[in-house]
Amino acid sequence: MKKLLVYLQDYKKETVCAPLFKMLEATFELFVPLVMAAIIDKGIKEGDISYVLQMGLLLIALGLIGLVCSITAQYFAAKAAVGFSTGLKHALFSHIQSLSFTEIDTLGTSTMITRMTSDVNQVQNGVNMVLRLFLRSPFIVFGAMIMAFTIDVKAAFIFVVTIPLLSVVVFGIMMITMPMYRKVQAGLDKVLGATRENLTGARVIRAFNKEEEEIEQFEEKNAVLTDLQLFVGKISALTNPVTYIIINAATIFLLYTGAIRVDEGTITQGQVVALVNYMSQILIELVKLANLIITITKALACANRIESIFEIRSSMTWEQTAAGQDQAHSAAGKEESPYAVEFDHVHLTYAGAGAESLSDIDIRVKKGQTVGIIGGTGSGKSSLVNMIPRFYDATRGTVRIDGKDVKNYSMEELRQKVGVVLQKAVLFAGTIRENLLWGDADATDESLWQALATAQAKEFVESKDGKLDAPVAQAGRNLSGGQKQRLTIARALVGNPQILILDDSASALDYATDAALRKALRELPGETTVFIVSQRASSIQHADQIIVLDDGMMVGCGTHEELLQSCEVYQEIYYSQYAKTESH
Repeated sequence: MKKLLVYLQDYKKETVCAPLFKMLEATFELFVPLVMAAIIDKGIKEGDISYVLQMGLLLIALGLIGLVCSITAQYFAAKAAVGFSTGLKHALFSHIQSLSFTEIDTLGTSTMITRMTSDVNQVQNGVNMVLRLFLRSPFIVFGAMIMAFTIDVKAAFIFVVTIPLLSVVVFGIMMITMPMYRKVQAGLDKVLGATRENLTGARVIRAFNKEEEEIEQFEEKNAVLTDLQLFVGKISALTNPVTYIIINAATIFLLYTGAIRVDEGTITQGQVVALVNYMSQILIELVKLANLIITITKALACANRIESIFEIRSSMTWEQTAAGQDQAHSAAGKEESPYAVEFDHVHLTYAGAGAESLSDIDIRVKKGQTVGIIGGTGSGKSSLVNMIPRFYDATRGTVRIDGKDVKNYSMEELRQKVGVVLQKAVLFAGTIRENLLWGDADATDESLWQALATAQAKEFVESKDGKLDAPVAQAGRNLSGGQKQRLTIARALVGNPQILILDDSASALDYATDAALRKALRELPGETTVFIVSQRASSIQHADQIIVLDDGMMVGCGTHEELLQSCEVYQEIYYSQYAKTESH
């Protein structure tokens, strides 16, 4: 939690003012029993109505002043807590964005969503409650005990026994429940993960009639979470009844002692009432403190989980090179190397994997070439192209762009050089224009239309109301699969990348559109190097170079005609899609 308190630095005034005004409110509250004692002992006992009215007005004044102090404290506490959570969310989101795909794959999406939402909200509530009650409640508890001593020392010793006893109960329950709340949050992760999977894969689940099984699995995870929450809740629920028993027992003993002291003439009836009021104040504040401790316990557990994310460091380090130096390096690379991309005996093993995903890949790709990558499912096609923009680092060997190791590029320069269209077409809520401008924020409308024309998306965009300003729903739900794929290709083209990677990004296109897209890509100006990952032989058969992968190994490399003669895996893929009589 200490590491997270840095996000309260901008709210120093609020973090001081909130508890300060609460202490002022508590101070006024401590005077109320004394005023009540005075009303009973002087006003009521002597029948002085004017004195009763005066003291009544004083009580109203104390209440109003306390109310103003309370509202002011609430305002400062809320401002500090919300500001703290805002800064924390920004920092956490920024940190997650800095992690490589390896760490994101290891953590899991549901875990990060829980940290960003539920955990941060719990910590926010904890900060809010601490600023409001953490000083106020102990102040009233010990203030009430001190005020009791000013009334009667012998009766006040009941407070001395009661308060430590209550503290043992409250803090004992806190120590037991704190580790349990961590387990509750972990169980919440699993439930959220299952929910996310079901919502994402709803169509697949229905297609295979697996609704009942998924419901059973969800109910099982939810039942585990519910049982754990009930168990922790039962232990936490002991706080209120146990504290009430102790307080009520102390009150009974206080009344008994007070009655004896009144008979002796040591104290007055009003003072006994004041002592009982102080005991009631202690009861109320300790119940608040108990609930506060439960909130703090949850907040600390969540804070530790958030800290664990901050402690994770990206396995990738990036060069921090100035823009001018980047351009100089880039220009030098163009002079030195005729190759756009080189894989120099590259191996790749994913974190936690038992075997290599790619083994000894050795390829040279010249500038301006079109390279096709084909192979069976799980052969390593996506893994291969994902190392070019450095989504993953090679575990052995070197990947070079323009003769320079990708590890020696700054992130900005590498992302400018490489345009990637991933397997899953991802669009964001907004407009078509806003999605395309991800490729280049400064692109003109002419550049956007040119990219759309190359991606074979111009026709359907022109037919929409608003054209470039036509709305796009979250994840592009208001577009067909083919339309989404063409827009993601156009988005990559807007940035004018030197290297364009199409990772099976035309799978939803018909053959005619796919052919038109490939033709348009070949006509791109400059020396754009294109990598096409596809399951279709027709999509890559006209490539300058075709790489055939099988179980993470390169089993063939050459043109379509060469591979039909020499590569058994390529023959198998090609002839499974076309009859032998159609082969070239």
